[in-house]
Amino acid sequence: MGRRQSQSVTLSDVARRAGVSVATASKALNSRAEVAAATRERVLRAAAELSFQPNVLARGLISGRTRTVGLLTDELGGRFAIPILLGAENALGDGQMSVLLCDARGDAIRRQHYIRTLLARQVDGFIVVGDRNDLRPSLTHDIPVPVVYAYAESTDPADLSIVADDEGGARLAAEHLVLHGRRRIGHITGPSTYRAARDRSRGLHDVLVGAGLTPAGDPLYGEWSQRWGRHAARLLLSTQPDVDAIFCGNDQVAAGAADSLRDLGRRIPDDVALVGYDNWEFFAADCRPPLTTVDLNLERLGATAVNHLFAALDGNGTAGVIRQPGRLVVRESTGPALPR
Repeated sequence: MGRRQSQSVTLSDVARRAGVSVATASKALNSRAEVAAATRERVLRAAAELSFQPNVLARGLISGRTRTVGLLTDELGGRFAIPILLGAENALGDGQMSVLLCDARGDAIRRQHYIRTLLARQVDGFIVVGDRNDLRPSLTHDIPVPVVYAYAESTDPADLSIVADDEGGARLAAEHLVLHGRRRIGHITGPSTYRAARDRSRGLHDVLVGAGLTPAGDPLYGEWSQRWGRHAARLLLSTQPDVDAIFCGNDQVAAGAADSLRDLGRRIPDDVALVGYDNWEFFAADCRPPLTTVDLNLERLGATAVNHLFAALDGNGTAGVIRQPGRLVVRESTGPALPR
């Protein structure tokens, strides 16, 4: 027998085919925990066989929800926003939620306009996406629905913020260098006004001290740029000529440092190992040699924010700060990976 047209298939049809009540079919299709796994599978199979598509509008009228979420960012074209939004959009799609995306471009008036617009559209919740993993003023007092902050920490401890674990990522990089026998490790990074730069510096320092090592000079704070990486690498080697590894605060800085190391006749990784941060493919994969770096797992961060928003919509919201772990991506700039 051929499939029925989805427009004519009702929830009652699905329940009848699966041999369950309409209430049970509804719970199964909405992933309610009180339905046994075998029953849920039977209902889902029946729905697929009948090409059943839930009536989202009717579901919204019953539940009081529109199944839409507002994503509010300040820098849509920035390096960090896109992967976070991709991860969030994938997770929302898996939950059969729609997305309304607004870019305030760092403008407070524009931001308030978008908040009012999204609320007028009756979104069920907000995800506020930051651009630098720093503290940002809370917007929650203006928003009467659940809010989760992603790649930004709200100034209100009652809010929920999902941020990248920059200190933990730096520890991964430092432990990797120490494990490879590096003992004179220098650090070149971005502006000290960025919390990410300070946290990454702290993570490196803690690992070195724990290993009984002395850092090769003080951290060199500057710009998130290749130009600064080139200049700072020359400065570091002039004051610490015995340096055997450099941990850089991002991949742009590391790419610049690699240029200066080659110009000075230092082989990478034989003479000086090099580690970056962010796993920005444009710099990390094209660096000579390709760059060992820390990946922020930004898509997972976006998905994590969505999962916590779902929990809040179900009445299980939490507060505080969750630090999303990164992962180390090992490439040739630190030598071959050690056997486990």
